[in-house]
Amino acid sequence: MSSNDIKSVIHAKDTDIAVISAVGQEDYISLTDIARYRSDEPTSVISNWMRAKDTIEFLGLWEQLNNPNFKPIEFEGVRNEAGANAFTMSPKKWISVTNAIG
Repeated sequence: MSSNDIKSVIHAKDTDIAVISAVGQEDYISLTDIARYRSDEPTSVISNWMRAKDTIEFLGLWEQLNNPNFKPIEFEGVRNEAGANAFTMSPKKWISVTNAIG
């Protein structure tokens, strides 16, 4: 987040959810804040959500449409593994492997 970014808050079901508005870019909603609604361990909630094949396919499609630097070959490898019992994924790993921005 840069000094030009504007942070606002959405209140939903007694939960504060941060919204970051970067100048000249799309708004971003905090996935961590949303996950906190379900658990005191939002990292676990997000990691479990990112294990699902449907989630990986959605994230990959979004990146293909919005990120010219997305790595489609690496994405195919992730997509092929997604949904398997041994498959794990985190936001950091997703960004590192695929050059994701969303």
